[in-house]
Amino acid sequence: MVVSMVTATAEILIVEDDVVILDTLAYNLLRQRFGVHKATNGAEALKLARKLRPELILLDIMLPGESGIRVCERIRQEDRDVVIVMITAKDAEDDKVKGFEAGADDYVTKPFGMKELVARINANLKRSSSMALPGGRGMIIEAGDLQLDTKNYTAQVKGEPLNLRLKEFELLAALAARPEELKSREELAKEVWGHAGVGSSRTIDVHIRRIRASLAEKSDYEYVHTARGLGYRFEALPKGAGDDGEEVSSTAERMEPGE
Repeated sequence: MVVSMVTATAEILIVEDDVVILDTLAYNLLRQRFGVHKATNGAEALKLARKLRPELILLDIMLPGESGIRVCERIRQEDRDVVIVMITAKDAEDDKVKGFEAGADDYVTKPFGMKELVARINANLKRSSSMALPGGRGMIIEAGDLQLDTKNYTAQVKGEPLNLRLKEFELLAALAARPEELKSREELAKEVWGHAGVGSSRTIDVHIRRIRASLAEKSDYEYVHTARGLGYRFEALPKGAGDDGEEVSSTAERMEPGE
């Protein structure tokens, strides 16, 4: 189902099985000059995502049949660039973590106001499109065998492409831009997501774990180091040469809930 609109600022696919909520969201987003497309289940969402290639997908976790988490995974397998914002139940942190692990970029928690939702949508669209702005600022960051091009949003290890999702790239670049500087989860959340809400959950840790896994496959260095209870810092250290003391290994970190 498609609701067309002249001079839409961005195309948004809403995936929600509750028709009342779906129509309410569509009506309000149309008023904000977005192009709106609607789906009520996972199969329809996947079909429209492939056909329309929207800039952003607003995806409810609780869907009939295939869950929103699984739909997110399948969409992300085919499209690394589309922004996916999950709709979760209140205080359902496990759902949020699963959503980020599946490839979501952000989340909104029920009940939410339209002003908050529109602000989240605009912030995510602005960050995802910044790479395409003419003359957009950027720099080349080199450390160890890693190279980051923050203008073109590309990463390489030993000259070979490194496959990172948008938020993973932005998070790694935020750390790498200030090597050896400790950054808290709240600081990283504000810089990458535009708000500190994700800093109190395991969201940052999920993304850091994926970044480390991607780097570990190709690099001879360890880059992202954890300061227990404080945050993360970036430093290119040959594998096996990590610091002792407050630093913890990536394996140990994976076992720390909420860290």
